[in-house]
Amino acid sequence: MNKKRILVVASCANSLINFRGDLIKRLIQEGYDVYTAVDSYPDKVLARLKEYGVITPLEYKLQRTGLNPFNDLKTIFNLKELIQQNNIDLVFPYTVKPVIYSSIAANMSKVPVISLITGLGFTFTGLSLKAKVLQRLNEFLYKISIRKNKIVVFQNKDDRNLFFERNILKKINRTEIVSGSGVNLDQFKFRVKDNSFGKTNFVIVTRLIKEKGTHLFIEAAKVLKQKYPDSEFHIIGSVQNSPSAIKIEELESLHDEGVVVFHGSQSSVLEHLSARDVFVLPTYYREGVPRSILEALSVGMPIVTTDAPGCRETVIKGENGFLIPTQNLESLIESMEFFITNPDKIKEMGQKSRDYATKRFDVNIINNNLVNMINSVLAK
Repeated sequence: MNKKRILVVASCANSLINFRGDLIKRLIQEGYDVYTAVDSYPDKVLARLKEYGVITPLEYKLQRTGLNPFNDLKTIFNLKELIQQNNIDLVFPYTVKPVIYSSIAANMSKVPVISLITGLGFTFTGLSLKAKVLQRLNEFLYKISIRKNKIVVFQNKDDRNLFFERNILKKINRTEIVSGSGVNLDQFKFRVKDNSFGKTNFVIVTRLIKEKGTHLFIEAAKVLKQKYPDSEFHIIGSVQNSPSAIKIEELESLHDEGVVVFHGSQSSVLEHLSARDVFVLPTYYREGVPRSILEALSVGMPIVTTDAPGCRETVIKGENGFLIPTQNLESLIESMEFFITNPDKIKEMGQKSRDYATKRFDVNIINNNLVNMINSVLAK
């Protein structure tokens, strides 16, 4: 009996390992032949995928940023060709462009699709004219691409509700919700952090753009560092090529002044999370469920984040952290200051974070749900 073939389509090769590695391994264990498709593969990613047992890592043409109708059509027909040449039985795309283009290509090929909406990002923040224009365009592209998909999977209820409210999907469309990409609890092991008598240190791990709340974290650090000199404020992330990017010169200057500790991009954040006390992400970017928060939960860190789609899923108010209004510096400072003046709460709330991660965000729970969906579609 021939094995069913699943094509996982992404925009970034590293995400296949970091976000979907456990799912890919699980699908192979379930007896599926798994193919992957991105625009290009670093050698390290290729090696890992082959270790997993991926049949053939495929490449397709993708313009990651911007919109060009000619290039977009080339991408769709390129994906259609890959689907048909490799006799794919089911397509599983995630992130915006792979979802839109792969869904169109698969529907043209009469191949079923389970698409994963991992967050709506900048275009659905609606904070600028550009965002509003892109939002309307993306709504149209989603409408024409995903309505025929067998299942559309969301990472939070807010995004699903928005798709129904905007008539992107209809009530007849099958939708499901999973709690983010999940976190490997064995990889991000729990550590007890007893900080009853020590200084409190905070960390943010994100792309260094304003929408992710990096500038708010910096402003809070300026205020709190002056008031509590022993406290530390760690920033981990890569500087972006974006109009809203935090300038490297500003970060280096603040680092030299001792206001923040800037680590730059890190291939592994585990040791940093294990060494810090409180995780902060004051984002107003339209998140799915931020993977960085899930990793912090698993390690056992209290969380300070925004009461916004995706983020609000990760905090039980007052138990494992605090939810603050978006773009509210005063609330951010107040929540962070709580842990400086109540260091004994770090251990207690960190334990509750780990408990919550175990109960809701274990990658095995997420992958069980996704595999059951895939089985249900391919069994028909």
